[in-house]
Amino acid sequence: MSDHGKWTVVDGGVSAARGFSSAGVEARIRYRDRPDLGIIRCSERAAVAGVFTKNRFASPTIQHDREQIERSGGYARAVVVNAGNANAATGASGLEDARAMTDATAAGLGIPAEEALVSSTGVIGEPLPMDPVRAGIDDAVATLNDGGNDDFSRCIMTTDTARKEHAVELTVNGEPVRIGGCCKGSGMIAPNMATMLAFVTTDAAIGPTLLQQMLRRAAARTFNRISVDGDESTNDTVLLMASGLSQPVETHTEAARQFEEALEEVCRELAKKIARDGEGATRLIEVHVTGAKDEADAERAAAAVAESSLVKTAVYGEDANWGRIACALGYSGSEFAQENVAIGIGDVRLVEGGVRVEYSEEDATAQLKIDPVRISVDLGAGAGEATFWSCDLTEGYIEENASYRS
Repeated sequence: MSDHGKWTVVDGGVSAARGFSSAGVEARIRYRDRPDLGIIRCSERAAVAGVFTKNRFASPTIQHDREQIERSGGYARAVVVNAGNANAATGASGLEDARAMTDATAAGLGIPAEEALVSSTGVIGEPLPMDPVRAGIDDAVATLNDGGNDDFSRCIMTTDTARKEHAVELTVNGEPVRIGGCCKGSGMIAPNMATMLAFVTTDAAIGPTLLQQMLRRAAARTFNRISVDGDESTNDTVLLMASGLSQPVETHTEAARQFEEALEEVCRELAKKIARDGEGATRLIEVHVTGAKDEADAERAAAAVAESSLVKTAVYGEDANWGRIACALGYSGSEFAQENVAIGIGDVRLVEGGVRVEYSEEDATAQLKIDPVRISVDLGAGAGEATFWSCDLTEGYIEENASYRS
């Protein structure tokens, strides 16, 4: 445990909250000698919220999850996930396979069919090998446990180099409430909801409507503000489940404010782990924009800088080429006057009033060796601010993606 003031960081990932168990097993869908299929199970009928990709080639799992949430009235007891095959661009048979996965999970757990959800990640355009999938579901059901988060967080990985988990405990109405989650994502990461898979659980008692509102707001400020390569995935999903075994959280209350703040923190930490683990990346880039006309304008400016291939390669090359930052700001669509702009990297101010100031190149280069690399921008146009995260762009990204299917 570590204390961060408003909440305490705890272990357990998706199993940290009361009522949740998980498992990850080797189904051999595509990978060998590692788990590639997993289940999260809630002992209660949990309220559920979801945000999904806007990609027009969305996986049938997205359609099926939307339908399941509607059928159940916003409740679920389980999520089944596989890695190695995205079940995307697979037509009607892909939708049948998604349904078969939730049906098999529900049958194995003895829960209503509409209370199981599904996510897939991996290669696009290939049919799911359903025999190993079904066998994997049976194995996962049999091995569910309170400490299964390690295997579950590994089973959803594709090109990820590390598991990505975060969980916190806060006090609501004098009682402990936990929020925990895990995610995967390393490539095909661009902002437009949450380009990856993320699963978050809590033991707070929250209804589906408020839970959905909170998740949308949290995703907008976290998962929507990361990018690795600008490619929005076909399978992006964030699911949030609330078991209701702890304190009630109702709209327009202090408890709701505290909970949403902690939820955003969990989502932010997960999102940053994705950006930091970008394919081939060596450093996280954090772009913080202040002085914008409003928050939306600040987000546009921060995104343009963070997503710029020229900025990302300059960071990798440890070249404090602030002109690339200025260029990205200029085409971002944000409203500002260049004579009001200030730019800095770490502790070194490079630009004031839209022009270069005296600074040491050695000092600026030293700031680019620090992880994360922090780029600051003041547009001098208002009070709006936003932060966006990405990573440097290296030869490793090309190597990884040139041989992804081999």
